[in-house]
Amino acid sequence: MLVADDEAELVSAVARGLRREGYAVDEAFDGAAALDKAAEVAYDLICLDLTMPAVDGREVCRRLRRPSFGTHRPRILMLTARDSLEDRVAGLDDGADDYLVKPFAFSELSARIRALLRRDAGGGGVRLVAGDIEMDLARHAVSRLGHAIALTPKEFTLLRYFCSRAGQVVSQEELLDHVWDEHIDPFTNTVRVTVGTLRRKLSLPNSPAPIETVVGTGYRLNAPPPDGPRWGSGPEDPAHVLGDIGLPSSAPYP
Repeated sequence: MLVADDEAELVSAVARGLRREGYAVDEAFDGAAALDKAAEVAYDLICLDLTMPAVDGREVCRRLRRPSFGTHRPRILMLTARDSLEDRVAGLDDGADDYLVKPFAFSELSARIRALLRRDAGGGGVRLVAGDIEMDLARHAVSRLGHAIALTPKEFTLLRYFCSRAGQVVSQEELLDHVWDEHIDPFTNTVRVTVGTLRRKLSLPNSPAPIETVVGTGYRLNAPPPDGPRWGSGPEDPAHVLGDIGLPSSAPYP
């Protein structure tokens, strides 16, 4: 992901916290730099300040949503001190997916990021299940066939990426873009080593290793669920969403 804000200390603190959770984080300190980096990297999510030099956050958001910018559409979480209703509505209308007002607690930022990233797999809960692997994204807990598996933050992020694309071949270049940040050496063997370690940790007696190497192409998690990743219910469940628009409790969801 990319964190873009003209407050260098804030960018550093947010990036440091997110990296501790295993995310790959790039940094930008003005809108022009954010656009340049977004043109080079297909970010999963961008944390974007509204008030920045060169190009402000709203304009950055509008440009990222233009067809001319490309087909990739990163999730955009606006981080700003502007807390008026008009500012929030304007930001969302410009194409932002969520809006968090400064000052904010890092725990809330982290939870909102998890919620936005879950949308990429079409779910709204906190559990990701692919085959016999289950991930609790809020607790950073993993189990396979009921056996708890201890992973480092980077291994957890790597497995989350594999699970969200279960059954698909994922190249090393794609993993470098989405699991590691811009400072990674593209010629390093870090991906191969980390995938190998993750594969060993997921291996169980009398059960095939779920991650296979596709020679000359990349890697594949051989744990595709029947209809794509399954997710548990969560705050985006229709019952929760309908709860604050005044519908009778007995009203069926269309």
